[in-house]
Amino acid sequence: MPARGPDELYAFDATLHRLADEPVAGPPLTDAWGTWPTLAVAHAQTVVPLPIGFDEAFVRLGKIERMFAEPDGSFVWTSPREGLSWQVDGNAFERDGRVLLVDLKGSCTPAAFDRLLAAFDWPVGPVMLQLVKPAVFLDEATFRRHAAARGAAGDGATLRPR
Repeated sequence: MPARGPDELYAFDATLHRLADEPVAGPPLTDAWGTWPTLAVAHAQTVVPLPIGFDEAFVRLGKIERMFAEPDGSFVWTSPREGLSWQVDGNAFERDGRVLLVDLKGSCTPAAFDRLLAAFDWPVGPVMLQLVKPAVFLDEATFRRHAAARGAAGDGATLRPR
């Protein structure tokens, strides 16, 4: 992973999923931020929950400063007043008492993204992310490069509410 700068922001509109058991390469995605390798994921793999329980994930989210989490699965996390301004809006969905998937939209620092993923049992449970608009799956490392490219292009500012 490339070195992170103190002013680096990820910008994203994605859905967090458990990594498919045997991911295979899909066709590359070319968008405004570059060309990215994708994963071809069978529908059956998208309905396998993350290993963490829904309630446990929300206990973890509740311990993060400036995080507002509701029992229905929605949450908002904002940056501190000092430094970079960012916000992540999310909604977790449950299946059989476990987190099925998590919609994530906004921007944040790479360190904040690590903390957010940790609430959903990462790195213990490997993840993949689906970009919402092109509806393609990326492995975590590719997603981070994509989110960093969007952030560097200034796209994070358009994802924050005013």
